[in-house]
Amino acid sequence: MDESACTGGRPAEANSSDPDVLRAALLRENRERRRAECLATLQTDVVQLALDLLVREPDIEGFFGGLTKTVVEEGESQCCGVFLMDEDGARCQPWMAYVKDRLIIPAKLDAWLEAPPWDGPRFPCEIMAEHLYAHREGWNQTVEYERDDPRWPDPIRAFSRDMDWGVTAATPLLLGGKTLGWMIISVPHDAEADGRWWRIVLIEAIARMAALALHHSRLIELNRREERRKAVLEERNRLARDIHDNLAQGFAAILMQLQGAQRESASLPPGVAASLETAVDLARTHLTEARRSVGALRPNVGSGEDIATALKRLAEMRQRTDGVPIDLVVDELPRVGDGVEREIIAIAQEALTNAVRHARAKRITIRAATSQSVGLRVSVADDGRGIARDHSSSGFGLTSMQERADRIGASLTIVTAPRSGTEVVLAWQPSSLPTQVHAVS
Repeated sequence: MDESACTGGRPAEANSSDPDVLRAALLRENRERRRAECLATLQTDVVQLALDLLVREPDIEGFFGGLTKTVVEEGESQCCGVFLMDEDGARCQPWMAYVKDRLIIPAKLDAWLEAPPWDGPRFPCEIMAEHLYAHREGWNQTVEYERDDPRWPDPIRAFSRDMDWGVTAATPLLLGGKTLGWMIISVPHDAEADGRWWRIVLIEAIARMAALALHHSRLIELNRREERRKAVLEERNRLARDIHDNLAQGFAAILMQLQGAQRESASLPPGVAASLETAVDLARTHLTEARRSVGALRPNVGSGEDIATALKRLAEMRQRTDGVPIDLVVDELPRVGDGVEREIIAIAQEALTNAVRHARAKRITIRAATSQSVGLRVSVADDGRGIARDHSSSGFGLTSMQERADRIGASLTIVTAPRSGTEVVLAWQPSSLPTQVHAVS
């Protein structure tokens, strides 16, 4: 049984009649009481510091910057670093550090590593991150390292000697049993030994506040991303509703009226009947495009029309409305998804419109073929007057084609020369490079 329990919680020395024993007991009790008071003051000061920083530095980088600076300056330390786990917990990465009198933030980290703010070697931060991640003992408790600690990797041990580190403490950022990262502090080799315990208490208290702030910041960012996603989805749904309820329904009503007139067209002159037939086809085509747009905005709704069928429809319609001969060469093409197909067809349609209306082409050739078995290559070539050298002023059409190609990760090449025609070539692969637009003149 504990002797203090038999004496009402007092140490056994308190019952001694020896003055020296009593004096030693009183001194020890006084030290313990002062230490407890210091601990309570530290805890209170850390909480107040965290609250003040959150008000003054609402962004998480500013908060941690102020926190690391305070640890170094108030804790008489050489550096304080923060290492964070990535979102899936697969690795640890250096985030920021306050070294001597300088805060190193992510945007300046590379420059700092190349030219450290001191005379000496670079800090092996990647090796430190790997060590923190691999040293499982430090995932749930503070680990203290001596100057030449054998647990250090060699580069860190050498760096600690060069920087005259004494003791280094690595404290996990723990919240709800999950390790979010680590904070480390290093004190000079000649730092007073009696201050070692309160530095550990300080970094552990700060780590608790830091973990809570980090978790709170991540929750806020997650909520922001979710709100942005919902806003985008709602806007897409609104546009889809508008297109369906206005454009699509309007084209459907026009088509019905034209088809009704077509049934009564037996007595109309042949030219009028042909124009009426063309108007019916135009209304049907644009109704199909409106429905395709709805399908793109709501991906679970597809138009069902493949690229080959759409290109044939576009070519036939353009020949009938403008009278320009169009050669169509289409191989058997794979289906690549409604979203990609819609953009490819829209690019081909825009290129075809440019060839007819702006290039004044007398003949157009459309080719579509597979590329490397899984990709697509679509080209629209004409024998028109080409695009002016300063094609930046050629209008919205080229910009629209570039943007559509970029959305699906396709390569878009425009080859043109004055009076020698234009060819628009789109190449798409499931893992295409970002859009590349080339104008050869």
